[in-house]
Amino acid sequence: MSATRSLAQEASMPNKDLIIVNAKVTTLDRQNPAAEAVAIRDGTFLAVGSEAEVRAAAPKASVIDAGGRRLIPGLIDSHTHVIRGGLNYNMELRWDGVPSLAEAMRMLKEQVERTPAPQWVRVVGGFTELQFAEMRLPTIDELNAVAPDTPVFILHLYDRALLNAAALRVVGYDRSTPNPPGGEILRDTAGNPTGLLLARPNATILYATLAKGPKLDPDYALNSSRHFMRELNGLGVTSVIDAGGGFQNYPDDYQIIEKLHADGQMSVRISYNLFTQKPKEELADFAGWVKQVSPGQGDDTYRHNGAGEMLVYSAADFEDFRVERPEMPPNMEADLEPVIRLLAENRWPWRLHATYDQTIDRALNVFEKVNRDVPLTGINWFFDHAETISERNIDRIAALGGGIAVQHRMMYQGEYFIERYGAKAAENTPPIRKMIEAGVPVGAGTDATRVASYNPWVSLSWLVTSTTLGGTRLYPAANRLDRETALRLWTVDNTWFSNEQGKKGQIKPGQLADLALLSDDYFAIPEDQIVHLRAVLTVLGGKVVHGEGGFGPLAPALPAPMPDWSPVARFGGYYRTAALDDNRSKFAAACGCGTGCAVHGHDHAAALTDHVPALDARSFWGAVGCGCWAV
Repeated sequence: MSATRSLAQEASMPNKDLIIVNAKVTTLDRQNPAAEAVAIRDGTFLAVGSEAEVRAAAPKASVIDAGGRRLIPGLIDSHTHVIRGGLNYNMELRWDGVPSLAEAMRMLKEQVERTPAPQWVRVVGGFTELQFAEMRLPTIDELNAVAPDTPVFILHLYDRALLNAAALRVVGYDRSTPNPPGGEILRDTAGNPTGLLLARPNATILYATLAKGPKLDPDYALNSSRHFMRELNGLGVTSVIDAGGGFQNYPDDYQIIEKLHADGQMSVRISYNLFTQKPKEELADFAGWVKQVSPGQGDDTYRHNGAGEMLVYSAADFEDFRVERPEMPPNMEADLEPVIRLLAENRWPWRLHATYDQTIDRALNVFEKVNRDVPLTGINWFFDHAETISERNIDRIAALGGGIAVQHRMMYQGEYFIERYGAKAAENTPPIRKMIEAGVPVGAGTDATRVASYNPWVSLSWLVTSTTLGGTRLYPAANRLDRETALRLWTVDNTWFSNEQGKKGQIKPGQLADLALLSDDYFAIPEDQIVHLRAVLTVLGGKVVHGEGGFGPLAPALPAPMPDWSPVARFGGYYRTAALDDNRSKFAAACGCGTGCAVHGHDHAAALTDHVPALDARSFWGAVGCGCWAV
């Protein structure tokens, strides 16, 4: 038996000491900010310091040599939709990080060929047209060309969905289908749907249409959820706060994650919030839930966290910077107050989706009114998003003991915001430094999977550089964060939002032993390379849950993605150029074109690797108009 295999077995066994040495350890513990080694026992950090100190603390431990890499606390996403995302992950083709439309369409064409009837090919969020070299979305005609018979559904941010003709047929949209409130089915001159659905400004039409598609059976959903958690582990994520979601009912749609928890198959810690599902019946939802579950109920791996992000539908100001700010209805306060009062009386933390300062202002009027009768101090309630919040309302949140969870939605939509409100307004959208200076607890997350990507390094890149995926610099230097502050927002600062301060988020004796060893040094690489970071080793509670390269044998095996046609089986999750380019013959075979490409003929393998004046050859060919995917 090899030493590596023995170590892998030992690292996966409970109650075994583990040491990691030869690392650049960023502890985020101000009393002991840096170290070179850590020791782990019974799921928590035992010792953090020099190699000699750590070896003395655990002399019989298994040892992993970090090879001089940067080691950080496991990342915590304070706003994501991992439970819902896990139920669908294996069905979705991810365009997260794909550098060109040419490459995205090549992937789509290949997946269409792999997908059996009556299944759909779905690209559900996590990307923006502005990340593509071509700076545009595909046309409906292009979708129909690559998928004449297979339904294709593409969700772009909160603003639109593209359906090919086959998808329109299966969802039943025709000239007699009315526009729903807040949404539009775009039509041709004859009144027939074109395949473009618009949120104006309510995204319900987009999500309701997606919900018409096939679902995974329970065994496949279990597999899908495990693969999604492992994907997050590969990016260094060890904990999330799940913000619920539309069409995600409690407890019915939580059975898969609860079975994984019961079976000990979760590789990400989840604190979950409950999201109301019934407009005009929100109070009844929460009145029932406060009798079923209480905040903190569960364990360190799976626990309840309170209410939201939807509390009442009349307070939901869906963000789509391509359209005017929605005005909340006059009944917002009357709907919101009894829910807030119920939650405060039961000491339930809550989170409220609020993009615009006007919505936050009205919500705070309600919170202050309730606070006069039922003090909110110590409940750890917070707003999500808060892109246009004013300094006055930041101070009001601070006075009430609330927090703000920010996400990198502006990295995907910054150009749209500038187009509507101007570059000056964008310089403080959101005003994160002002939030921190006001003493408000601030945490960071993604709002994945339907809007921004679940990749935490995209968010960290935005916090540090303020650069959108389209290349626009949003904020002046004074409004950007240094790398350590940004990392704190993704680790120790996020523990406030799940009431787990002092339990995790730092590499410190007594805290949960969650950590990530990085592919490159976050503190040393150029800013524009932060977005490309990954974890080569991820540890959860002292157990290895992910490994790459030389650390790969330490991680437990994961069953193959199910079903076998899953996009995950072919493409994985977040786009990885190296993984796709390592076999030139696969790409040449996948093209299958009968005629030469107008850019570089049939010689795709050579074109991708020889004499290309770019680090990413596929981005290069997409930028100059390669059409291989279309033939």
